[in-house]
Amino acid sequence: MARYIDSVCRLCRREGLKLFLKGERCLSDKCSFERRSYPPGHHGQRMRRPTEYGLQLREKQKVKRIYGVLESQFRNYYRRAARQKGITGDNLLSFLERRLDNVVYRLGFAHSRKQARQLVRHNHLLVNGRKVNIPSFLVKQGDEVAVKEKSRRLEAFTTALERVEARGVPAWLEIDKNQARGVVLSLPTREDIDQEIREQLIVELYSK
Repeated sequence: MARYIDSVCRLCRREGLKLFLKGERCLSDKCSFERRSYPPGHHGQRMRRPTEYGLQLREKQKVKRIYGVLESQFRNYYRRAARQKGITGDNLLSFLERRLDNVVYRLGFAHSRKQARQLVRHNHLLVNGRKVNIPSFLVKQGDEVAVKEKSRRLEAFTTALERVEARGVPAWLEIDKNQARGVVLSLPTREDIDQEIREQLIVELYSK
């Protein structure tokens, strides 16, 4: 499967805000966005007047990069969201939040979504007692996500769980830190997503 292998710090600089793609590094002085907050490239520091299409495109690219999905995946999520009842933009964000790699990150089992995807692919996670190694797996209300007992002593999990209280867990999730497991209390709503996302721009882009 195709994946982005270049510097992820360039993505934050391109979108003009921190996407927290490197976990703890993004909170330290080593974060390149702190030193160079302008877009990458030779003409990065030139002032540009964004067009309507440009704003819509940048918002779509930003959300794709936050959740680490490719264009075809993102478009499929949009189509499913448009077919569902309710507000398309809210449905789209709900699908993205329910991805297993995102839930693992939100529960505090990983420092970043990228690390969460790797942990899922390496068979360290269980959903309702069964091994699931598909990062795009969508959790449902009542599902239990747990770290395999043999994997709980891995440094990746122990160091991440030490910072759970500092990061916090969304209201739609519940975590048992001692047992390294979490429960999906409800499906995520727009109010549960605290990142700066203007999903209406994405809807307008795909509606053309």
